[in-house]
Amino acid sequence: MDLVIRDAAVIDGTAAPSYRADVAVTDGRVAEIHREDSPGPRPTAARTLDADGLALSPGFIDMHAHSDLALLRDPDHSAKAAQGVTLEVLGQDGLSYAPVDDRTLAQVRRSISGWNGDGDDIDFDWRTVGGYLDRLDRNFGGRGIAVNAAYLIPQGTVRMYAVGWDDRPATDAELARMRQLVDQGMREGAVGMSSGLTYTPGMYADDAELTELCRVVAAHGGYYCPHHRSYGAGALEAYEEMVRLTRTAGCALHLAHATMNFGVNEGRAPDLLALLDDALDAGADISLDTYPYTPGCTTLVAMLPSWASEGGPEAVLARLADDATAARVRHDLEVTGSDGCHGVPIEWDTIEISGVGAPALAAYVGLTVAESAHRRGEEPWVTARRLLVADRLGTTILQHVGHEENVRQIMRHRVHTGGSDGILQGDKPHPRAYGTFPHYLGRYARELGVLSLEECVAHLTSRPAARLRLPDRGYVREGYRADLVLFDPATVAAGSTFEEPRALPAGIPHVLIDGRFVIEDGRRTQVLAGRSVRSGGARAAGAR
Repeated sequence: MDLVIRDAAVIDGTAAPSYRADVAVTDGRVAEIHREDSPGPRPTAARTLDADGLALSPGFIDMHAHSDLALLRDPDHSAKAAQGVTLEVLGQDGLSYAPVDDRTLAQVRRSISGWNGDGDDIDFDWRTVGGYLDRLDRNFGGRGIAVNAAYLIPQGTVRMYAVGWDDRPATDAELARMRQLVDQGMREGAVGMSSGLTYTPGMYADDAELTELCRVVAAHGGYYCPHHRSYGAGALEAYEEMVRLTRTAGCALHLAHATMNFGVNEGRAPDLLALLDDALDAGADISLDTYPYTPGCTTLVAMLPSWASEGGPEAVLARLADDATAARVRHDLEVTGSDGCHGVPIEWDTIEISGVGAPALAAYVGLTVAESAHRRGEEPWVTARRLLVADRLGTTILQHVGHEENVRQIMRHRVHTGGSDGILQGDKPHPRAYGTFPHYLGRYARELGVLSLEECVAHLTSRPAARLRLPDRGYVREGYRADLVLFDPATVAAGSTFEEPRALPAGIPHVLIDGRFVIEDGRRTQVLAGRSVRSGGARAAGAR
């Protein structure tokens, strides 16, 4: 054997009680599990790791990640590796970098610069989903990437490519082109399709259009992952829409960062869970992910009404520059409740600036829009408008509108999985980017008992592996890939806070991907063991 992990408390991903065992690894897979009460000799290996006092679990799967460019630019990527994340699902919220043509690539880079940076440091030498996945595999001189990555086809990017930024139904020819793009992406290895239905231009798609695209996804055994049309006013109706749509299409549904936010939804998690239970009992294939925090994170421009974003980023800036049009935007935000702000009138004291693209605007970071406006002696809209224009729409925000009891109730649900929704950009990112998985284990399992430790691990490992249809990940089992995490149940905790969002976690000394240490004795190694994880029979370029 290459490695024996001796005397570990194995939490195997099934939610069953842990057991003490030696786990042997060879050629990147779990070769033997020898329980302490098993007969016969204990396994031996070239290296033995004493795991007494540590739990051994499958690697954590981040079902909602925004590391699409971070994996290409940062070989370290401790933001996720140090948490025990061994696989991330990219292409979220309907906006990412494949499939594209030159025009679409320029537009999508601009529209999500607040999530991933503008990409000036990236060689965008791909245009297809398969090309992007190949690029992950050959990155850093062919060494690969820090952690494994799967990809969702971004429906908003597909619409941008085939239709543009117009708020109108797609023509028959445009719909056929979108279907072809989704089909090609699924054949090239995508695991499903995402949407951002409060983001333009994806939100311009009606249910009929989305249903047709979901039929294509379903034909390949993939799943639909929508950021649906509202997490505020009308949230329950928005969830119902996604359940109905995917059942019509015969497509599996995975609800992104599923929560009930804003004052209108305080205490309404049971309503959502009842809706899901009814659908599940009727035969629907549904799962969801959440992060264990109350604030959300997005871009400031995402708050604007959809009509203000029609035509793309330059059109948004032109509207903001016009006083009369800007006044309409303000009215929708502050009085009506824009669709970008989930149908709820915006509360500027809940909108904290977490990152800016322009260094000259750094003084805004860490303040709410209301606080910044007060310091300047002006109304909050004036501050927000100035910031949007000066930062060329690149500003990221934290939105403090969540409810703790909703968070806890949803994470207990039978189809719940973990997802960080971690945006790594900005001077003060959301701590979920660096802390989601140890926060689940330390805060919600050990300290609060919302889940048992074994249940919590299952939520973060086997459940997402089942959704992704991965036949050899998600459990500690013989023959399975040795994507493994060793953590101390007594001390594991998120280091990241809202004040120090990039602090690394405690209590996770070892992380392995394909049997290779990416975290060893609490430190990041030089190992790049991550590769693209592709659906079905899709293969990397040149693979045998």
